[in-house]
Amino acid sequence: MARITVVGSINMDLVVRAPRFAQPGETIAGDTFFAVSGGKGANQAVAAQRLGGQVTLVGAVGEDGFGTSMAQGLADEGIDLHHLDVRGGHVSGVALITVNDQGENTIIVVSGANATLTTDDVHTAREAIVSAEVLVLQLEIPLDVVQLAAALGHDAGRIVVLNAAPAMLLPAALLPLVDYLVVNETELFAVAGTGGRDHATAVGALRARGAGAIVVTLGSAGARLIDRDGHVTFLPAYTVDVVDTTAAGDAFVGALAIALAEGLPPVEALRRGNGAGALAVTLAGAQPSLPSRQQLDAWLHAHA
Repeated sequence: MARITVVGSINMDLVVRAPRFAQPGETIAGDTFFAVSGGKGANQAVAAQRLGGQVTLVGAVGEDGFGTSMAQGLADEGIDLHHLDVRGGHVSGVALITVNDQGENTIIVVSGANATLTTDDVHTAREAIVSAEVLVLQLEIPLDVVQLAAALGHDAGRIVVLNAAPAMLLPAALLPLVDYLVVNETELFAVAGTGGRDHATAVGALRARGAGAIVVTLGSAGARLIDRDGHVTFLPAYTVDVVDTTAAGDAFVGALAIALAEGLPPVEALRRGNGAGALAVTLAGAQPSLPSRQQLDAWLHAHA
């Protein structure tokens, strides 16, 4: 069984569905509201676990009802939570999400306990990081935590996957530690720091700064892989009826990580990521939409 360690965020998603997004200063009527566990770290951990991995999650929740509920949900998935800490005196992270009738979303994240993660937590979880086939990271936790975890994984010869979201200009020392940098189009330009909208320029800047393979997710268009040698492979997306795009990227990353851990070629890993993302957008909510291994395998067989 593929071993995956995720160091990342754990949030409670507070989701409103509305016909459209409100404009500044405008009040509109929503259709439904629900609360569901989320956060990029937790979502990617659940995605990888459901797709056949044995996942360890390193993170923090607050000393509140949200934290208790989220920890129980993760435990129910079978995820190893030995390095999930409850931060006394802190609230859990939350994400305020609006989903419109086209399935598009806007998200505001309040970090809460996620912001309290420190390099000491990474050192404590060192064995879990260096013993995994793949280490998965995102940017909803402090950057020094991400950098140290990446260094430990890299030095141990593990595959390091960084989903650079929320996007920011990354320190020069981080990119050479990353084997697969996963970004969407908007994040690509922000992480590269090039301005403009030219893919080749952004990719060139990232490669010049030491990035390994770069995966650019393109939403309904598909995904593009630029390998370490600069070769480009494009895989189109699958056509589906979109209900909610929340966690589609997390489903993609989870599937990519499992495929890489199992030794599949990068292009096949990309195909499985596309399939997982397509399945995720057909259901509402973050973690409820993440597919199982059986569902993904059946989907890909039917769409071969």
